Amino acid sequence: MADVTQTTRKRKRRTPEHVHDAVIVGAGFGGMGAAIALRERGREDLVILEREDDLGGTWHVNRYPGIAVDIPSATYSYSFAPNPYWSRLYAPGAELKKYADHVAALFQLRPYMRFGVTVEQATWDEATSTWVVTQTDGATVRARLLLTATGFLSQPKLPDIPGVDTFAGKVIHTAAWDADHDLTGEDVAVIGTGATSVQLVPEVARLARHLTVYQRTAIWVTPKLDGPVPRAVQRLFARVPLTQRIARGVGSAILEAIMVTGVLRYERLSAFNRAAATAATRHLHRQVKDPDLRRQLTPDYSFGCKRPTFSNTYFPTFTQAHVDLETTSIDHVDERGIVTTDGRRRDIDTLVLATGFDLWDANFPAFTITGTDGKDLGAFWRSERFQAYEGISIPGFPNFFSLNSPWSYSGLSYFTTIESQMKHINRLLTEVDRRGATRFEVTEEANARFLAHVRHQVESSVFAHGSCATSRSYYFNQHGEATLLRPTSTLNAFREAGRFPLDDYTLVS
Repeated sequence: MADVTQTTRKRKRRTPEHVHDAVIVGAGFGGMGAAIALRERGREDLVILEREDDLGGTWHVNRYPGIAVDIPSATYSYSFAPNPYWSRLYAPGAELKKYADHVAALFQLRPYMRFGVTVEQATWDEATSTWVVTQTDGATVRARLLLTATGFLSQPKLPDIPGVDTFAGKVIHTAAWDADHDLTGEDVAVIGTGATSVQLVPEVARLARHLTVYQRTAIWVTPKLDGPVPRAVQRLFARVPLTQRIARGVGSAILEAIMVTGVLRYERLSAFNRAAATAATRHLHRQVKDPDLRRQLTPDYSFGCKRPTFSNTYFPTFTQAHVDLETTSIDHVDERGIVTTDGRRRDIDTLVLATGFDLWDANFPAFTITGTDGKDLGAFWRSERFQAYEGISIPGFPNFFSLNSPWSYSGLSYFTTIESQMKHINRLLTEVDRRGATRFEVTEEANARFLAHVRHQVESSVFAHGSCATSRSYYFNQHGEATLLRPTSTLNAFREAGRFPLDDYTLVS
């Protein structure tokens, strides 16, 4: 009997929970970049948790008609893994997804990934100096490091319009496109005129019997210098990588000039901003002759307050007889269609929600993160200002890198942000390994210094000196502060990532 009892006790004894080197939440380009950086520092025991059924982030989830990268393809990739085979100067979304698959294969990242996993919370365990990541199914994963790469545009935003849920027809959000639903011959309404809508509207207009686009805020649109990349050029890029690096450098320099002169240095260089606005206005006037329609499509806020976009087909779409632009506010939606505040109604078959993403309420962070002494990251950001040292670390959250943070986005290509953060991670972990440390945390003093610096820098930008009140831009948080973009040049972001003072972090062995 004693032997049986002893055996039972042995069976009940819990096996110690495995501690991974790191848990990365998100399998988009940010998460893959983080994994590559960690492996460069010898951390091979990784887990990448992804709520979707495959990798690619934005480029896996978003599949609406017309989706494409909105900056030149040559600049939208990892500099260390260029793709010489982009079919167009602005690659379609399917090619970005294919590129993500290529990167995962090249760096053998798929074995680390777990799909269909939604993270509910992550909690710092002081006793073991580890992070405990809890999934919605109750399962937990424990790791020494936590990295969040949930993206800036990952939480779809639904419109706050009465009756949307009562509509009897088809409702499609652009972040959950239903490719099986045929819009041919239908009466369609699109709510929203942001960057997604600029790509989507011309494609929907080709199919719909009638299209009504409901605009709350006009968008700045400039000419799109697009076209196919000749096969000869693709072969040249593949054979002589230096030629593609030159093309990337030129494209990046142009984008950087637009961002720095037109947006970040608005106070001293407002003439460049006005020149960009003039170019966009001329583009509109060339494509739309009706003065009333022009007026409706002309933004009433400064260029750069909201992310501008490029298109040669968006404006002409509204000159077609079967397409209407509606600028009267929506009062409500009922089972048949949309009713505006002046009492007019439009009966429709399909309602398309091009209403973007919820950055500041549903994101930042995308799930509950609890650091030392029960410090809640979401509550901290909302009560003490959105902040992150160098756009990646927060005091009170040891062994943690937040890759989609306030003040982190540098330049116009997301890859400049990713690679500068990879550089920061590499520099810090090199010192962690040199000292044999098991814990690191940015100091309050370093964080306060960085926050004061970027807040001072943003005072020179269009966000402070332009006319942004009516832009309804996702650059601004719920407190009216533009804390998404890092208000420095990309060159500065890379320079700081490689030389920030190592004593800005407290390291404990």
